[in-house]
Amino acid sequence: MSVPLAPRSRTPLPEQPAPAAEVWPASTRVLPGGDLAVGGVPLAELADRFGTPSYVIDEDEVRARARAWRAALPTSDVAYAGKAFLSRAMIRWIEEEGLHLDVCSAGELELAALTGFPADRIVLHGNAKSPDDLRTALRLGVGRVVVDSTGEVARLAALVPPGARQRVLVRVVPDVAAGAHAAVRTGVAGQKFGLPLAGGEAEDAVARILGQHRLELTGLHCHLGSQITGLEPYITAVRRLVPFLAVLRERHGVTFPELDLGGGFAIAYREGEPTVDPRAYAERVCGELVLQCARFDLPVPRLTVEPGRWIAGPAGVALYRVLAVKHTGERTFVAVDGGMSDNPRPALYGVRYTVRLVGRASGEAPRAMTVVGRHCEAGDVLAEDVPLPGDIRPGDVLAVPASGAYHLSMASAYNLVGRPPIAAVSGGRARLLVRRETLEDLRSRDLGD
Repeated sequence: MSVPLAPRSRTPLPEQPAPAAEVWPASTRVLPGGDLAVGGVPLAELADRFGTPSYVIDEDEVRARARAWRAALPTSDVAYAGKAFLSRAMIRWIEEEGLHLDVCSAGELELAALTGFPADRIVLHGNAKSPDDLRTALRLGVGRVVVDSTGEVARLAALVPPGARQRVLVRVVPDVAAGAHAAVRTGVAGQKFGLPLAGGEAEDAVARILGQHRLELTGLHCHLGSQITGLEPYITAVRRLVPFLAVLRERHGVTFPELDLGGGFAIAYREGEPTVDPRAYAERVCGELVLQCARFDLPVPRLTVEPGRWIAGPAGVALYRVLAVKHTGERTFVAVDGGMSDNPRPALYGVRYTVRLVGRASGEAPRAMTVVGRHCEAGDVLAEDVPLPGDIRPGDVLAVPASGAYHLSMASAYNLVGRPPIAAVSGGRARLLVRRETLEDLRSRDLGD
């Protein structure tokens, strides 16, 4: 059953406060009557046109944020972390902005190839790469494969065609704790990624690769975690990795031209939350790299960084329509037509978001409300205790900023609810990038008895 749209206000109402600049795309503007426009297009209009739930991504914001890293690190490689969000349009944008691309599967590789992304600017990650992942990488000619375990060395070398060499990096664990949640802290010992510096595993992998004539080891890789708000963890990682490079030179007689420090740079989900500034990163982390290399008389390797969330996250806005408002005791629940099937992050990591009414103004004072999804899970909560107008009602449209990363890329078909579409906005125009997943799409996979 369809839910009637809330009537648009035709009389002047109190203007809503301007949105926080650090949370919303830079193009966001408050319109008369209470709506917001992103990329020159009203959000309520987009909700009507594409339905809800749906996602909007500001192309110009993506490009500007990619350029920010390129400008801060002009002599380094900036690789967009495709796991944050990947589509053919996104791949084209980052290619045009001169970025590299890191991927984690044959599926992401094939999408990049379909879009025409240069294979030599692709890095393949993964702690458990399948044979198909490795064969696809070799067939397409990816620039780097990140070796994540000693057992992977021989498997990869055996797949490299005679007469060819595949460039690789070794993912090491510098034992630096960083990240907003235990599930995303990948730079410490005791988790599934990489090879620890302590204990000799990383050096063993280096020795094995050096013994494989079909593999060319070009450097080290590390990734500390996700939603890292400060620069000290990266500085600490440099202070541990450069001495290890010196040990490798002493014991194996080799120096490496590349160092990939990964990504994990924080963005703001709510007003006032800290973020990472690319210029500060360039000054402090790159400065530390130069200092440490001079200390150990090593050439400064070419640096690679891997921003994903930082580029895609603030460019995206999720749109939902209110289905029900329920008062239970002292709590008010606002149920919307999406939920954990299109954004599992609150359930997984306890992430808290900004939520705003769009499409109409309200004269009612805000009250703390909990925005919940439509799924049969008590944990299907999108935003807890957020201020929303007291007259919120079915049919209203809610907008959630900072939704461009790890939403659709982690979406599912739970309860056989199709994944939402994503539309791009730029210069006052909107276009569909990825269509809505329909019931027919879901039925077509079921072959029956």
